[in-house]
Amino acid sequence: MSKVLITGGGAAGMYAGIAAAENGHDVHIYEKNDRLGKKLFITGKGRCNITNACDMDGLFDAVVSNSKFLYSSFYGCTNQDVIAFFERIGVRTKVERGDRVFPASDRSSDVIRGLERELARLGAHVHLRTAVKHIEEQEGHFKEIVLEDGTKAAGDACIVATGGLSYQSTGSDGDGFRFARSLAHTVSECMPSLVPMECKEEWIGELQGLSLRNVSASIYDGKKKLYEDFGEMLFTHYGVSGPLMLTASSYVGKKLKGRELQLQIDLKPALSKELLDQRVCRDFEENLNRQFKNAVGRLFPAKLIPVMIRLSGIDPDKKVNVITKEERLRFVSLIKHLPVTLTGLRDYREAVITKGGVRTKEIDPGTMESKLVKGLYFAGEVLDLDALTGGFNLQIAWSTGYAAGKGIPV
Repeated sequence: MSKVLITGGGAAGMYAGIAAAENGHDVHIYEKNDRLGKKLFITGKGRCNITNACDMDGLFDAVVSNSKFLYSSFYGCTNQDVIAFFERIGVRTKVERGDRVFPASDRSSDVIRGLERELARLGAHVHLRTAVKHIEEQEGHFKEIVLEDGTKAAGDACIVATGGLSYQSTGSDGDGFRFARSLAHTVSECMPSLVPMECKEEWIGELQGLSLRNVSASIYDGKKKLYEDFGEMLFTHYGVSGPLMLTASSYVGKKLKGRELQLQIDLKPALSKELLDQRVCRDFEENLNRQFKNAVGRLFPAKLIPVMIRLSGIDPDKKVNVITKEERLRFVSLIKHLPVTLTGLRDYREAVITKGGVRTKEIDPGTMESKLVKGLYFAGEVLDLDALTGGFNLQIAWSTGYAAGKGIPV
């Protein structure tokens, strides 16, 4: 039996603890908060999107950074394995739109309690309100951890599962990156990801709270297209959010750190420019003697109407029957290419995950053991791995946690 010390009691830490305890190891989890799974509690708006029930290709396609590194761990602990595990420990699950898997109760607390029960059943020791200050090695082997109060705890192996920098109120403040650097590991540049973006235009604030479904968004750096997708977005007082924009941030975040990017929103992606023009012509014909501002009510949500009228450049009081063809076509083009200037990312307080982390080339992909320090393992968001929304980031936590827990020699 080996003594396994785990720093961090989130998703990856708890799952690693269960995997290690199943192998008969003496497991000790050190969590700085007063309870386990504090970030897990708020995921999925408190419902906890456990994983995604897609096929394996779908899992890999959803990983944005270093997907090939996950080959062994994803196949060693698949999404179906995770679903079966939670069903086995009494947490019933259900599959919703987009193959997203949730607890049937819609309560993240049930997921956490299930993990806690399993840890207790396996005899794992949980040390709450216990922060790890340092991790020490000796001659290339893990030696001990040093707690905040100066107490030292020696062990045969240590799993770093401290999370990243997102939602720092839950305790994710970059401890794991500090530990890794102190032990000669490389930490790639970190930034918020799956995060809302800020915009330059003043009219954005007028649309605060407006959600648009079934729109298409493209993001450009000059003439180069960086991103394009279809879905749902939300306007906020500072910019744009919602699933479509959070996903976009994963792909354009690095570029957005250095300069402004151009977002183009297609408000009517189901219609070609020609069909949309025909639709606008019909609306105009039905309102020939009305003012422009009173003739476009069926095209947009109420909140968007005054903004679109202003951006069109057409006098709002102008009668529809005297609007020129050029004005109408410009209006159609505006609907298909609503321009917004992206100026930056929101900070870690609003980010679902952290992009960047411990360099995967320094980690064994089969066991999550460091290639630099024997007996030292990394799991979860502390690694340079990130994926799209939909349960994929938690799947990374479960799979890498499982690989680390099972990778420790018996």
